[in-house]
Amino acid sequence: MKTLCVLALACLVALPAFAQTPAAPPANPITASVGGQLAMVKGYLTKSADQVPENLYGFKATPDVRSFGQLFGHVADANYAICAAAAGEKSPGLSVEKTKTTKADLIAALNESFAYCEKALAATTDANGGEMRELFGMKMARLAWLSFAVSHDFEHYGNIVTYLRLNKMVPPSSQGRGM
Repeated sequence: MKTLCVLALACLVALPAFAQTPAAPPANPITASVGGQLAMVKGYLTKSADQVPENLYGFKATPDVRSFGQLFGHVADANYAICAAAAGEKSPGLSVEKTKTTKADLIAALNESFAYCEKALAATTDANGGEMRELFGMKMARLAWLSFAVSHDFEHYGNIVTYLRLNKMVPPSSQGRGM
């Protein structure tokens, strides 16, 4: 009898968990997925920019590649160009990579470029994400351009990971995992 009472009580306690309905999918699941990827790479890049000491912003793995600072500036410039294409706008053409050198200026420009991409993403839905846009002589759907921005950002995050490791720093994507 005691076992039966314990089993009944366990079922009563678990009943609310079974009664919950699963969360409804987002209204625009494809766009939301790209937004999730954009948020992830934004976090990695902005945390990296913050983590690197100012005196290493000029560090280059070899003389013929971009420095830390130039990589952050390049990402900001590319975000503007690619997300402008997605939005159907003209890129502001800020030349961050060539004009900004301080950590504070580059972090601000990087954050502003991600805000610009988030604005383009906010105006995109699964329905209008198929509208064709042109950049670099290529035509792609606006949602494909936003996905390309994410891919480009991850490409350069990979460069930054190498630079971080060369300077005995743990990249944001590995922090907390003992790597």
